[in-house]
Amino acid sequence: MSRADGGEARIAATFARCRAEGRAAFVPYLTALFPDAPRSLAAARTLLQHADLLELGLPFSDPLGDGPTIQRSSEVALRAGASTAGLMRMLRTLRAETAAPLVVMTYYNPIYCYRGPAGEGEEAFVEDLRAAGADGVILPDLPPDEGETLIAAARRHDLATIFLVAPTSTDARLRLVSAASRGFIYAVSVTGVTGTRDVLGAEIGDLVRRTKAQSDLPVAVGFGVSTPANAADVAAFADGVVVGSRLVQTIADGDDVDPVAAALAAACRRPAVAG
Repeated sequence: MSRADGGEARIAATFARCRAEGRAAFVPYLTALFPDAPRSLAAARTLLQHADLLELGLPFSDPLGDGPTIQRSSEVALRAGASTAGLMRMLRTLRAETAAPLVVMTYYNPIYCYRGPAGEGEEAFVEDLRAAGADGVILPDLPPDEGETLIAAARRHDLATIFLVAPTSTDARLRLVSAASRGFIYAVSVTGVTGTRDVLGAEIGDLVRRTKAQSDLPVAVGFGVSTPANAADVAAFADGVVVGSRLVQTIADGDDVDPVAAALAAACRRPAVAG
């Protein structure tokens, strides 16, 4: 896979296209391999009909940044046999079918413990993830100032490293995250875990503004975005809108995720008036 085949370039082109169209990117999140591999693949294919970029979460036994909905989905997926190897297989299947960016959200432990075709540890994880078709990796529990070796490996393999900022982030922290990130920066709308919320804090708009003052990268907002109204509000000032728990809960309930995703994507195309 050459550098022109994806990675940072594919993510950058997607956000540039959305910006040219005067809208925010719709970034749905799916717990990979939930509730099992076949149904997860079917859900991913449905979401990709609406997504500008798809985020796949690697199931993990101790997901400290996730709320109850995604925690439960990880538990179900792990009981059904979910593994890093299974995620890689899912990525390869999806990459053969879509040109949309695919990014993986993972905690650091599965990277540290990784054993795969390319070997062990960080370098092998990054190499195999990129070879499977991923364009980026979101790292919620790895501070960029402690991730130098992983960041260097990702640069070698053209895998975007996406770090998080929060309303509590200082300007110095924003500068650090901006320097370490590629592809886009993930802005957490609340201090806490993922989950659906009726109202998002007003401080998220200020966080996006402060982040953009430190970086030219797109800023996508997640954690708590659950309704078309939420999505439209966020789309008024952010480059991307990440929705996870609402979609995962829809799948858990056995309901059709297609109309939910369609409504959220439409809200990203019709941003609310800022102010």
